[in-house]
Amino acid sequence: MTEPPGRRERKKAATRQKIADTALRLFLERGYDAVGIRNVAAEADVAVTTLFSHFASKEALVFEQDADFEQRLTQVVTGRAPHEPLIPALRREVQALVRHCTAEEAAPIWRMIDGSPALRKYEESMRLRHAESLAAAIAADPGLPQTATAGRAIARFVIDAYSLAREETEPEAAVDEIFRMIEAAWEAARLS
Repeated sequence: MTEPPGRRERKKAATRQKIADTALRLFLERGYDAVGIRNVAAEADVAVTTLFSHFASKEALVFEQDADFEQRLTQVVTGRAPHEPLIPALRREVQALVRHCTAEEAAPIWRMIDGSPALRKYEESMRLRHAESLAAAIAADPGLPQTATAGRAIARFVIDAYSLAREETEPEAAVDEIFRMIEAAWEAARLS
């Protein structure tokens, strides 16, 4: 059984969330480029060093759920039931993530990201890192006999499925369409 977080961990998590919420509010109110790290720290009533102890960069403030997103994807591989097929499990998780990111309240955030070259570049590097983590989880699963190359390719397809579907007018239908292709690619890799 997992121990509940202690007081110190709860305080750190609350400070991190306060910084992220403050940054997002300021970015949406004033524009991403118009807000500096010092502005965020002052508004959140923390030192700049405290901000940087929680977030490695200004861009990371926008993608504050990055680690959670990555962990959720790898957990699909490592936490699924024995003999549960991988691709349907990944499809369910990507559908949930797409629903979250295409909710009405997320639209202003994505407009901000799409309008900022720095944020688009950060998102791209984040997606590549997520794909590598997912590929490592796939490669480490002894029940998945695919080659490392096949695992890496499928991981990239899965991450791109999320990104592509988020941009579609019917995101959930797009996830289904993309995952039919991913399933076919996974099956072809298994048979070769």
